[in-house]
Amino acid sequence: MAEGMDVSEGCRLPVLRRNQDNEDEWPLAEILSVKDISGRKLFYVHYIDFNKRLDEWVTQERLDLKRVQGPRKEAKTPTKNGLPGSRPGSPDRDTKRKLEVVSPATPVPAATETSPASVFPQNGSARRAAAAQPGRKRKSTCLGTDEDSQDSSDGAPQAPRMTGSLVSDRSHDDIVTRMKNIECIELGRHRLKPWYFSPYPQELTALPVLYLCEFCLKYGHSLRCLQRHLTKCDLRHPPGNEIYRKGTISFFEIDGRKNKSYSQNLCLLAKCFLDHKTLYYDTDPFLFYVMTEYDCKGFHIVGYFSKEKESTEDYNVACILTLPPYQRRGYGKLLIEFSYELSKVEGKTGTPEKPLSDLGLLSYRSYWSQTILEILMGLKAEGGERPQITINEISEITSIKKEDVISTLQYLNLINYYKGQYILTLSEDIVEGHERAMLKRVLRIDAKCLHFTPKDWSKRGKW
Repeated sequence: MAEGMDVSEGCRLPVLRRNQDNEDEWPLAEILSVKDISGRKLFYVHYIDFNKRLDEWVTQERLDLKRVQGPRKEAKTPTKNGLPGSRPGSPDRDTKRKLEVVSPATPVPAATETSPASVFPQNGSARRAAAAQPGRKRKSTCLGTDEDSQDSSDGAPQAPRMTGSLVSDRSHDDIVTRMKNIECIELGRHRLKPWYFSPYPQELTALPVLYLCEFCLKYGHSLRCLQRHLTKCDLRHPPGNEIYRKGTISFFEIDGRKNKSYSQNLCLLAKCFLDHKTLYYDTDPFLFYVMTEYDCKGFHIVGYFSKEKESTEDYNVACILTLPPYQRRGYGKLLIEFSYELSKVEGKTGTPEKPLSDLGLLSYRSYWSQTILEILMGLKAEGGERPQITINEISEITSIKKEDVISTLQYLNLINYYKGQYILTLSEDIVEGHERAMLKRVLRIDAKCLHFTPKDWSKRGKW
């Protein structure tokens, strides 16, 4: 395709952008849309292998017209199911078997065929070498993550289900839903730049700023509309029951049936920052747990998670989001910890609904790792023997589903199988890294401040 020739939708070519190091680069991008404003063409581009939140409108000057590729059809890649470690005799098949925990200070005897084998504790250099193996980690291209220290890739994708709040097949997305449609949102004292498409009414998408009431989340066309609304809105906190308060942090439980308008508005706002989930206007089957921060003006929304009232797959979270102004401050992990505290009260183990967003996976990987390591490092040896614990026991203590416990142990490279015995090896690097991380983790859920009575939704005629 010759230079200067028209570039159409579906074409691919290098596009100039500024990276995180403030340097110019020319990544390959796909043209999703073209528009003409006063005789000047603008191109909406998606950078290949970059997160969709980086998509943007660019001028023709930023296109490398010498290297244009025509539109092409992409082959579908089959999705693999299951978690790692599913071979016969692996931990997920035998979750009641005792696992020996070996710490850096534990002397390890030589293994023989007749005695339970042990894996030698790794020193720092060995651990770093293992971490440097291909495929072990990849650099994340996403922005605004809650956690820096965890990998955002998941080697075990789950097949999406056809119910709940999931997108069942992303290949059916049309061009409209692939493009951001809201320029800016004003929510209280914050102005938010949406990352993804959200199905707000079409007449609002042309506005430079969309104004939301931060307490009821209703949207308005202008600042004047918002000001008129605030004179009539008497809410200063989310509707529903306050079930947790400690310091300035509160959690409110909102029923998707009783507070339908609020729940739908919350979903519209959340969809601006969640790509993996789709919006269902039927909020009746869901509960919403909204975390707020209190000051003299009221309870300001920080983030939320939703969960199904009845989940046959033991999901304790459907969607989870920390709003961008509050990310990287520990609130995401606090939301996750709260969801598991609810599971503990319910007497269940839980897991988040798959697929997780990139930020969700970062936070969950970090939470699972810290929670499980906290349990393992708290174990004490009895009678001179190394401390032992089963996968089931870890799951019961933490309410983390067994599959997530196993995948986390494998992700951390802690679990080893040697001559009939599973051993968890806590290296010095792992212990020191965990202790540093826990020093930074100031925000924690205090179970004594939780006032929550679970309902048996299966026995209720109506939600």
